[in-house]
Amino acid sequence: MATFLYRLGRYAFRNRRTVLLAWLGVLVAALAGMVVLQKPTTASFSIPGTPAQQTIDLLAERFPQARAQTAGAVAKVVFAQPGANPLDQAAVGRAVASLKSAPQVAAVSDPAQNPARTVAYVQVTYSVPPSGLTGAARQGLDDAVMWARAEGLIAEVGGDAVQASGHAPIGEVFGVVIAAVVLLVTFGSLVAAGLPLLTAIIGVALGFAGIGIATRFTELSGTTSSLAMMLGLAVAIDYALFIVSRYRTELRAGRDAPEAAGRAVGTAGNAVVFAGLTVIIALSGLAVAGIPFLTQMGVAAAGTVAVAVLIALTLLPALLAYAGERITPAKLRATTARKSMGETWVRVIARRPAPALLAAVIGLGVIAIPAADLRLGLPTDGSAAADTSPRRAYDQLADGFGPGFNGPLTVVATPGTKLEGIAGVAVVSAPATNVAGDTSIITVVPTTGPSDRATEDLVHRLRAVPGVLGVTGTTAVNLDISEKLAGALIPYLILVVGLAFVLLALVFRSVLVPLTATAGFLLSVAATFGAVVAVFQWGWQADRIGLIQNGPIISFLPILLIGIVFGLAMDYQVFLVTRMREDFVHGLSARDAVVSGFRHGARVVTAAALIMMSVFFGFMLGPEAVIKSIGFGLGMAVLFDAVVVRMILVPAVMVLLGNAAWWLPRWLDRVLPDVDVEGEKLTRLLDRRPGATHAEPEADPEPVVADGSPSAERELLQG
Repeated sequence: MATFLYRLGRYAFRNRRTVLLAWLGVLVAALAGMVVLQKPTTASFSIPGTPAQQTIDLLAERFPQARAQTAGAVAKVVFAQPGANPLDQAAVGRAVASLKSAPQVAAVSDPAQNPARTVAYVQVTYSVPPSGLTGAARQGLDDAVMWARAEGLIAEVGGDAVQASGHAPIGEVFGVVIAAVVLLVTFGSLVAAGLPLLTAIIGVALGFAGIGIATRFTELSGTTSSLAMMLGLAVAIDYALFIVSRYRTELRAGRDAPEAAGRAVGTAGNAVVFAGLTVIIALSGLAVAGIPFLTQMGVAAAGTVAVAVLIALTLLPALLAYAGERITPAKLRATTARKSMGETWVRVIARRPAPALLAAVIGLGVIAIPAADLRLGLPTDGSAAADTSPRRAYDQLADGFGPGFNGPLTVVATPGTKLEGIAGVAVVSAPATNVAGDTSIITVVPTTGPSDRATEDLVHRLRAVPGVLGVTGTTAVNLDISEKLAGALIPYLILVVGLAFVLLALVFRSVLVPLTATAGFLLSVAATFGAVVAVFQWGWQADRIGLIQNGPIISFLPILLIGIVFGLAMDYQVFLVTRMREDFVHGLSARDAVVSGFRHGARVVTAAALIMMSVFFGFMLGPEAVIKSIGFGLGMAVLFDAVVVRMILVPAVMVLLGNAAWWLPRWLDRVLPDVDVEGEKLTRLLDRRPGATHAEPEADPEPVVADGSPSAERELLQG
């Protein structure tokens, strides 16, 4: 692999125009395809086989006339009079008539009014799902609301028929700006700082276009593109950072530019491939949960990461050729090695490894305590931004009718089933019985809101009532999805932990290093869950991030965090610890190898972590609570894993373990394939060529065959 990547880097550098035009062609084609094929995303979630979905299927079987209504989009239009005055009934009637005449409308319920007759609402059911609504249908809904407002009513609309309005990409811009500052400080060159940003923007654009094209062929959640863009932007910048940093190191060692590009891609690029694969595997592994929308999100994000890896290996070397000597300012070309802040930091930890380890473990453990109260749920109109019509409609319904009206339950039961008097039930509608006379539909309004734990308990109580065949409705659907996601969390965590151990054992030829890395990963995940619960569920400091309402954590966030944090943790572990192993193999003591390896990798890993945190935290500036929670969770995960685990816990444990850190049973050593992630074999082989300039004269010159290929070795040695 390292030899292939070395040749690929040299080829891209020498054929910069061809490579650049090829990528530009791909980008133009992808954007054109998105413009032609893109369809609206959906805000709804469903999982086949859940109790709520089974109830929907039962309804379609026994109430054929309700089939379209159960599958159709729904808009809930709420009317009120300014000053809490009684409603203008004539104005409400005209608005309802306008709704009935709108395109694709299957039914409009009669207005339901609160006892004070100050608030009324109607439910508009469409004949098609949300993704099938035409522009005319949406315009008809908007016109009815605007006419009601023109007559003096307060009119707001929510439900899945409402197309979510976009927002200015403030978070994305913030993340890019902070990333630019970090890159500029790291490299000291505008050109060197600009290349990772440029490649990241191209990669995210390609990923975004690909998702847009995919909407033509499958229904995608609205959060799919946000996750892919968030993760793709962060990893693309990081991967380019690693390669550009290695390229500049090779230039300072006296390599010519094409050779430096080849070595950078063959070494740092090899690690980028491994790191990217871990993220891709972890995200694609979300499919094991058996949840369609989660699988789609994982695959879309994995595809964006794959594009970022390809761009880093091909387009970036071509852009390095265009950059020339501007990639390294003259004042930095002749700099000599000096004691860095990272070396000072690791020497402090090496002198007191036990206290450092205890501080890291106790600190993360305390932060993880709120995770014990983790509750999962799915977004409702109540979690929308405060200045949106769905959120205002939600609040008006809660104020006028009670919180339960925002989450009515549809109960399917045998005729004669009594639901009055059950704890948590506010209103029970008159039953509607089918033609066969064997099934009734009853609408139950809870006393509590859709996101309250008491409502979840009510759903379970209703399902246990004799005669009840099933309970569905948005609240029940969300509950079932959340419970299935919670059930998939532990199996997925076991899968990821097992994968982490195997991959790290391959890379480091050790048993204890993978155990340490995996334990650190689990601590990072637990602390991240704790922080997310404290802020988004308990409401600690929620007002500081613009969070108006706290409630359950978005149900797919924990499993997403596990997958993404796993990938990032493997990135940092590889880039930080592989140099420690290399120096130990070359004869340094275990303690000195930790110091030396940390000194070489800390600066780049710190810069990468700062970039990722700025990108993730930047998404908290958006209005949607769901995106805020994802951005916050990922940002905190990077903070805990990169800063606390990799910068404190890992070096402390490595010093305490000493030589035992690199112990591997002989039988396992024979079984495991030799994975040269850092391209160490390639570097040694290239340095043996006649006239080669040695970047690392202290390296052990023991003979190695690159990639096990004698022909590749002869070709490289002959130049």
